[in-house]
Amino acid sequence: MHASRIAFAATIALIPLVVWTQDNRPPPSPSGPPQVPTSYAKVDITEPFDVTLARMKAARPAIERRQQELLARRYDLANRPVPGVTMFRGKPVQGGVRVKLPDGIASWQRLAALAPEEIKARDLFPAGFLPLSHPNHPEGGMLFPQFHIDEILRQEGRDLNRFDLGFDLPDHILPEFPAPMFLTTHPELGDVTKGQLLTIDNFYPIFNGLLNPKQIEGLRLLLTPFPQQQFNQTEDRRSVRPSRGVTCFDCHSNGHTNGSNHLVGDIRPQELRHRIETPTLRGLNVQRLFGSQRALKTVEDFTEFEQRAAYFDGDPVIATKKGVNVLERGSQVQFMAEFQSLLDFPPAPKLNVYGRLDPKLATAQELRGEKVFNGRGQCVACHTGPYYTDNLMHDLKTERFYKVQTVNGMKAVGDGKIKTFPLRGIKESPPYLHDGRLITLEDTVEFFNLVLETKLTDGEKADLTAFLRTL
Repeated sequence: MHASRIAFAATIALIPLVVWTQDNRPPPSPSGPPQVPTSYAKVDITEPFDVTLARMKAARPAIERRQQELLARRYDLANRPVPGVTMFRGKPVQGGVRVKLPDGIASWQRLAALAPEEIKARDLFPAGFLPLSHPNHPEGGMLFPQFHIDEILRQEGRDLNRFDLGFDLPDHILPEFPAPMFLTTHPELGDVTKGQLLTIDNFYPIFNGLLNPKQIEGLRLLLTPFPQQQFNQTEDRRSVRPSRGVTCFDCHSNGHTNGSNHLVGDIRPQELRHRIETPTLRGLNVQRLFGSQRALKTVEDFTEFEQRAAYFDGDPVIATKKGVNVLERGSQVQFMAEFQSLLDFPPAPKLNVYGRLDPKLATAQELRGEKVFNGRGQCVACHTGPYYTDNLMHDLKTERFYKVQTVNGMKAVGDGKIKTFPLRGIKESPPYLHDGRLITLEDTVEFFNLVLETKLTDGEKADLTAFLRTL
């Protein structure tokens, strides 16, 4: 083997040892005491911060290279938009199936013709349909796209760069930034932000006179930085300087999403935690299940839980050390929830008051796609109008198609129950599924065609995709 390849292989082999540092514990020596599983992060950090900084910065290039190689094996990430299809403010919508077919399979139709048992036995489930790992799964933590980091640094002087890791997906497949914001109370205004990214610096003059005092205070809190697992003042942080923390809208920018990712906090051990792509907050007032396990039943519960637990990987012990922000339920939580409940879906001019296509406005292909959605595609079984959700959980049983496997520190054992997210405004929120494994709507249609065994024709899939873009 070539010397450079040997060196690279050696570097990769060391990654599990140098990156398993969520609690900042150095790897145990072979002669040390055996490690036992624990649900808790280490509180008493003994490694000096400058040592942690140097060690993790040195490991970063190999970690990022490994994730990029995984993405390249799974997807075609080229910038290839659909002609004439854009998001609200004009960002092109990416098109085409980007998940790569497995070797030996000539077409998606051939793959969909196989039984799940055969796909599993022959290891033919497309790698891009498998759960997607965090860019550094053993470490995890909040990770923001660089365009958001740069704008927050410009406006607030607050630095969301992590010294150990950078974002993994290219900008062109992410949502529009800054995202437009629509309010249920002011449909006549369209995008109330007028193309600006809301921050603690600019929100007041924009909303004074549009919101009531409670809602203004709720928005202020949603834009106020509070300590979080990776961004705080302790030696167990992932920012070079001590950090004021993150805001709710650092992930849900302008009440939508910028594609930030994290790991859910409610699963242990670390390898079984799911990557979570930030979902939009648009239409939150029509939703009834919240949190990664959907155990929270109100927006108020979710708002309080996020800062008490989700900010700190579900560990209230380490949260106390890092400066958890305990919101006051009767006012602050309610004010934040009230503002979030004002966030509306983007306009859908081709839909009538029932959420169905208006035949006078829709194209023939879009109308055919609506029939597929409500018929052979079986989409309507979960995504009922007018907001295209049933507010339930469904288990797709994806483990029928693949064997348990570990990829980049994540153990893929199946997805379990997944919330039915509303499909209204869906073209504005790529990538898709709860972990962002599906790059385009075409990918999403192929995924569900395979998993639901609907066996749609190529024409039906194209029609269905066209319909989804009207929602």
